[in-house]
Amino acid sequence: MDWIKNEKIQLIINTPSGEEAQADGRLIRRSALAYKIPIITTIAAARATAAAIRSLQSQPLSVKALQDYF
Repeated sequence: MDWIKNEKIQLIINTPSGEEAQADGRLIRRSALAYKIPIITTIAAARATAAAIRSLQSQPLSVKALQDYF
């Protein structure tokens, strides 16, 4: 929790299993929300996020208006 409060964490991946882990997970989610840190709670979402980060590192994101497509 100290690392979250001291802004040393930029992304949280938390996939709790078990009763005690569920309670810890709630505390982690609340802290992430309070400190505006993105949190991922499933393995599928973690994989998709890792793929997106890799993609953005190799090719910058470009933004176009919807009207540019038509």
